[in-house]
Amino acid sequence: MERFVGIDVSQDELVLVITPGDAVTRWTNDDPGRAALVAALRPLAPERIVLEGTGGVERPIVAALADAGLPTVVANPAQVRAFARGIGRHAKTDPIDAAVLAQFAAQVQPPVRPLADAATRDLRALVVRRRQVRDLRARERQRRTRTESIAQASIDRMLAVLTTELHDLEAAIATQLTLDPTWRVKQAILESVPGIGHVVAATVIAELPELGVIDAKAIAALVGVAPRTQESGHRRGPATIGGGRSSVRAALYLATVTATQYNPIIRAFYQRLLAAHKPKKVALIAAERKLLGILTALLRDGTLWQDLTALHAPSP
Repeated sequence: MERFVGIDVSQDELVLVITPGDAVTRWTNDDPGRAALVAALRPLAPERIVLEGTGGVERPIVAALADAGLPTVVANPAQVRAFARGIGRHAKTDPIDAAVLAQFAAQVQPPVRPLADAATRDLRALVVRRRQVRDLRARERQRRTRTESIAQASIDRMLAVLTTELHDLEAAIATQLTLDPTWRVKQAILESVPGIGHVVAATVIAELPELGVIDAKAIAALVGVAPRTQESGHRRGPATIGGGRSSVRAALYLATVTATQYNPIIRAFYQRLLAAHKPKKVALIAAERKLLGILTALLRDGTLWQDLTALHAPSP
């Protein structure tokens, strides 16, 4: 019998429902509780375990499930809420939410993708922390421009601390990337592409491990750069993008801006769209999607950018 599991995650408690059946079990969201939950699930060999992304609170239990080799999916909360409304579940309690997640697992059967191992989780933590420190420094710089001179010395001291911390984190990320031979190969391939620097490469390796494994359309949807059409009857609205992994999308967007200047393929593609009177933002998103497709192909084939550009060179 196939079993599907829903786990509602809160700061202190994990509420679990397995379908078929509606029994509710509760586990403490600490190391002993998570270990006991995993030990209870392992002999059941569930088909899927689904949790919602909850701003990071879910990470310890996801890590425990991943280390146990259990098929776990971190679902988009908006998708789960839409599913709940679709099946008429409007009430919201922890057991109800867990039951909805179990039903979502059984009926939707979202794809199970490989979850990060401990080393990847450490790399991701460093990448996320670097982004946080970078944003803190940017906000302090903005404050300085509108702060009275008497307080600027304090801001300058804070900026110095944040800049040092940023450099330390970048050094730690570089060291972490040397720990895995596969990462070193990925890093070399990614950084061979004009427009992709150290930070973007580290972000992609840490937060988009599926790159090079799944096809270009699937990876575009995963990142959130696949166009979503808006059509109903005679109405034709503009296509939009969104959802997905916003941090990866933002990093690749900045890389695309650089690539439109220094990457010959992306630059030609972008200029062609502008010449066709596409809005600049639309052209940039299309260029980002194309860049992502190129990165997918390079990692899939284990090919450096120089080898790819040779394919586009004119015949003698």
